[in-house]
Amino acid sequence: MPQTKYAKTVDGVHIAYSVSGAGSIDLVWAPGTVSHVEVYWEEHRLARFMGRLGSFSRLMLFDKRGTGMSDHATDAATLEERMDDIRAVMDACDSERAVLMGISEGAPMCALFAATYPERTVGVVLLGGYAKGLPAEDYPWAPTREEQLAGLAREEGSWGAWTDEELLDFAPSMAGDARFFDWLRKLLRVGASPGAERALEMMNMEVDISNVLPAIRVPALVLHRTGDRICKAEESRYLADRIPGVKHVELPGEDHIPWVGDSDSILREIETFATQTWREVEPDRVLATVMFTDIVGSTTKAAELGDSGWKELLGEHHARIRTQLSRFRGTELDTAGDGFFAVFDGPARAINCAKSIHRALTELGLEARIGVHCGECERVDGKVGGLAVVVGARVASLAGPGDVLVSQTVKDLTAGSGLTFEDAGEHSLKGVPDRWHLYRAVH
Repeated sequence: MPQTKYAKTVDGVHIAYSVSGAGSIDLVWAPGTVSHVEVYWEEHRLARFMGRLGSFSRLMLFDKRGTGMSDHATDAATLEERMDDIRAVMDACDSERAVLMGISEGAPMCALFAATYPERTVGVVLLGGYAKGLPAEDYPWAPTREEQLAGLAREEGSWGAWTDEELLDFAPSMAGDARFFDWLRKLLRVGASPGAERALEMMNMEVDISNVLPAIRVPALVLHRTGDRICKAEESRYLADRIPGVKHVELPGEDHIPWVGDSDSILREIETFATQTWREVEPDRVLATVMFTDIVGSTTKAAELGDSGWKELLGEHHARIRTQLSRFRGTELDTAGDGFFAVFDGPARAINCAKSIHRALTELGLEARIGVHCGECERVDGKVGGLAVVVGARVASLAGPGDVLVSQTVKDLTAGSGLTFEDAGEHSLKGVPDRWHLYRAVH
């Protein structure tokens, strides 16, 4: 068992991780709902699985915040925050670029990371993963909210003490192996408390990365067992249908846990993919969150104050917005007159920044309209452009005084952040195809 170490995220959370293997490829394993970097090694099949991964890679294993040996919290971490966990571990290991392997719940987060940080992602493996936590017209396979809430109510009272039969859907090939299920119950207990598990599942219920998938521009492998009882094979097909240039492999079997059953077939696919995709690529497209701000009634205000007074007020306006951009890790890309164009690597940070901007400007007697959108952007000379930027500008133009108006994608990607939204209806955006569902962030 490798030594457990701790990486510290930018927001001060300690993430437990370990490094094993001596391969030339960096491979980051993003686990499912719960994990424990030390208890993992107590299960001999899993230890063998990790050993095989370490035969061709430097394997980085970690417990996401709130689980295992990492810092615990009362609220579940969002996908945006979990991306920071991976970045902290990679930085601690001096890893510039890595193959990401997301298993089950880890798959949506790895997909988002690959789209957001292609410069740090060699390739991404989505194993037994899914795109949405709740069913939709184009995604009927997920259990309903009512089914999931009923399941959580049953689980909470017996967390870590489920019978072998209750755990069987995760590993049907292990039926009759009492020792394995004893270990699995232990993993659940040390991986998360009942309250933490409930918070995780409540957050996962709201996950929807469907709009992110076309923005993945690094090599991708979608792996799934055809008879998986936890995540249906149709869910992997949904992922594969929407990721450009993906390699999609379905393997026989019913186990959701990848290191039981025929794990050798899974390992061969991962090794082939990882070793063939390790190459230097300069990404020219990236998933980004864009924010546009504009002062309401600026012409009238300028006329009231005169040139000198308006110039002074505008300078204070700029300083306050730049303070908030720095606070929430936003990057200013353009300032035209009384408006800002900025980009963020996460939508929740952009919305919280927008709210803080409103409060800061209110103290100056100013009101702003702000629009936020998340989409695939083109990178040109350190700037970003493309349709996503146009959409962001159009969303801002529809915002009212004091509004933070956001697109559907922004709302979907902020699940678990505590942010709430009001439905702002469907709109046509000038020069942009289709109709767009918009939401107003509640202050």
